[in-house]
Amino acid sequence: MRLKTGLIISLLVLVALVGSTSYLIANQHNIGITIETNGTEVSVYSTSWFHVPETMMEEMSVKALADVEDPNSSLDSIQANMQNIASKYNYTVEVKISSQFGEDQLPMPATVKGTSMVPTLNDGQSIVVLKTADFKVGDIVVAHHPDYKLIVKRVGKIDGDQVYLESDNKKVEIIQSQVSFENGMKKVVTIQKTPLNTWVPRSNVIGVVKDL
Repeated sequence: MRLKTGLIISLLVLVALVGSTSYLIANQHNIGITIETNGTEVSVYSTSWFHVPETMMEEMSVKALADVEDPNSSLDSIQANMQNIASKYNYTVEVKISSQFGEDQLPMPATVKGTSMVPTLNDGQSIVVLKTADFKVGDIVVAHHPDYKLIVKRVGKIDGDQVYLESDNKKVEIIQSQVSFENGMKKVVTIQKTPLNTWVPRSNVIGVVKDL
């Protein structure tokens, strides 16, 4: 009786092992991909037990880094790009993004240009931005501007779908220059230059500055 019971248990274990192995083999081209990034560096690795083409992983790493640095990228676009690469190698992938801000929280590197955010931020300073639509008055954000491309400012007001962005630097710069006229006369022209304050659509805000 014990022998019969032992044989039955052994057969059940064998069937389970065969079933598990068959399932794994059948799904070896359906893998998980994790992208780890701190906003400046990117690591991409597979969670599959099976061998994954190194060229595919290298291609994903290059594209993931470019996507993290792209102000217009999103979680959805990065996942789609990884899937497009995987499909060339007959793989399907489930992509997870992990950063210092948590899972599926996408950071982006940026560099401050100009002195409009002095003394908080200096010209040439490197910052890390968390891409999010969740921001409030007082936050420092990076946004698209129609004339100046990317700008970094402090949120001064939120009015419906419009956001008023302000400079921390309140200094008014006085510029004087001589202008020559056709008759040879010269005149001193005084120009007041103030840091940019502007309204932008809420959708233009890319995210909140986190690492100063």
